[in-house]
Amino acid sequence: MVSSRDVEASVIIEGLANILEKEMKKPEWAEYVKTGVFHQRPPETEFWYVRSASILRKVYLDGPVGVMRLRSFYGGRKNMGRRPSRFKKGSGKIVRTILQDLEKLGYIETVKNPNKGRRITPKGQKIIESVAKNVKV
Repeated sequence: MVSSRDVEASVIIEGLANILEKEMKKPEWAEYVKTGVFHQRPPETEFWYVRSASILRKVYLDGPVGVMRLRSFYGGRKNMGRRPSRFKKGSGKIVRTILQDLEKLGYIETVKNPNKGRRITPKGQKIIESVAKNVKV
C-alpha cells in the first residue's frame, strides 16, 4: 500500500488543491492579503487552495497541530532594512480561516483539550491517501 510519506509533498499538495478547489470557497479578501509580514506584496499566483492543501497535509503528518505552530511553519525572514534580518511568523488569520473551513468539510477536528490544536479525521486521512495512491499509480 502506498503511504503519503512515500510520495513527494508537492505532488500531493497539487492533487489536494485540485480537490479542495471544488469543495471550498475562498474569502473575498484572500486576493488582497499578504501571507506574512515578511512579504512585500500579496502573492501573484492563486495561493488559497495550495495553502489549504499544505495545511491539511501538515495536520495529517504532525497532528495535533495548532495555529501558532502552523504560523511558525509558514513564517520567513523579514528584511529589517539596515538592521539584521529576523524570523517572523506567517499570517494567523489565513491559517485560522483555512483550519475552520477544513473543519466544516470534516477533514480535521478539534482535539478535546482546546490547547492542543486540531487533528486529522478518518475522512481527511482517506482523501490524502487516495491522492497519494492515484499519484503513485
